[in-house]
Amino acid sequence: MLLTISTTHRPATDLGFLLHKHPERAQTFSLPFGTAHVFYPEASEERCTAALLMDVDPVGLVRRGRSAFALAEYVNDRPYVASSFLSVALVTVFKTAMEGLRPELAASPLPLEATLPAVRGSEELVRRLFDPLGYEVSVSRVEESRYVSLRLAGSVRLAELLTHLYVLLPVLDDEKHYWVDDSEVAKLLRRGAEWLPAHPERELITRRYLKHERRLYNPVLAEFPAEADDDEPAEDALEERVLLRDQRLGTVQAVLKASGARRVLDLGCGPGALLERLRRDGYEAVTGVDVSPRALEQAARRLKLERQPDPRITLWQSPLTYRDRRFEGYDAAALVEVIEHFDPPRLAALEANVFGAGLACVVVTTPNAEYNRMWETLPAGSFRHADHRFEWTRAEFASWASGVASRFGYRVRFLPVGPEDEAVGPPTQMGVFER
Repeated sequence: MLLTISTTHRPATDLGFLLHKHPERAQTFSLPFGTAHVFYPEASEERCTAALLMDVDPVGLVRRGRSAFALAEYVNDRPYVASSFLSVALVTVFKTAMEGLRPELAASPLPLEATLPAVRGSEELVRRLFDPLGYEVSVSRVEESRYVSLRLAGSVRLAELLTHLYVLLPVLDDEKHYWVDDSEVAKLLRRGAEWLPAHPERELITRRYLKHERRLYNPVLAEFPAEADDDEPAEDALEERVLLRDQRLGTVQAVLKASGARRVLDLGCGPGALLERLRRDGYEAVTGVDVSPRALEQAARRLKLERQPDPRITLWQSPLTYRDRRFEGYDAAALVEVIEHFDPPRLAALEANVFGAGLACVVVTTPNAEYNRMWETLPAGSFRHADHRFEWTRAEFASWASGVASRFGYRVRFLPVGPEDEAVGPPTQMGVFER
């Protein structure tokens, strides 16, 4: 089982500094399932390559696991194919590099190339996992096998590359050599915090990483609502004629302004479409909140915060289903096309976080399921977006909103957004919660 990591950064031997492994010394590490060797096949100022060679002992694994003999347990692909064994070796041998504990160089993207001669999976699956992370992916089939050789190249921080491999190699293998419990959930949330929420295959990754254990993966998936920018192109095709999104944002903007709020939260802000409008309305503070780091980066670019810093505008990464005391002290919040991305059992946690923060005004919009029949391109019974967990009728939304208002001490009124049909109502329904 072999992994090589190369760089052409000058001086290329800085790779040894980042890995905390000297290029002129070969090192050996004992692991519960075998031995890991680290050495440098090449180390010059122009190019440096570090190799991690895993020597897995299949006989020892079987002897520790059970006494009965089965030939397949002794003769298998575990010593050769990149898997959870390699992930454990990575976090053991390259822990300093994975944590980015040498900030002067570790914080900088470098030209890096990783190669793995044997990975389980198809070319299509490999690309689905690594393409969205920005790598140049090269895959070649190992003849007469179910394996591929893999090359990843890109300008990336070393810690990011190691973390991506740590999480995704067991996902490709769809197996782990050890028992999976709640500690694995914590590892996934920690290692994937900066990239997993925005990954289009986050559900597949989460399910496979947690060995398809429903009790483990369901709570994790509930924390990853779809990004607003993913939702917008799908709705473009449905709502082009009526420019519904603009009407929705404009209505929310007007309601917030009329509330007299001075400090406003945009919860589930996505790439910042509403924030861009709110910054023009003279608020003392406008804060965008999203679970996805990528969405927040897009919002920062949209608002040009790097070139034109605005002390009134802040962006926070925070899941909406965990209590965030920072919400307290704000006057109003908007949840624009957000709640339908959460599984219904998770809404109670969202309600406690948002409506329990003492806000004077909360504006919620969500699709009106009754109006879906008006979209000619939307198949009957389908949701407007694949990530929607539900879409409510007007009666269902009113029932939920009235319950929230009663539990948290609000009055709620309902407003239509978009062209209203006599039979099915408007395409978007809005609830305005006030105290």
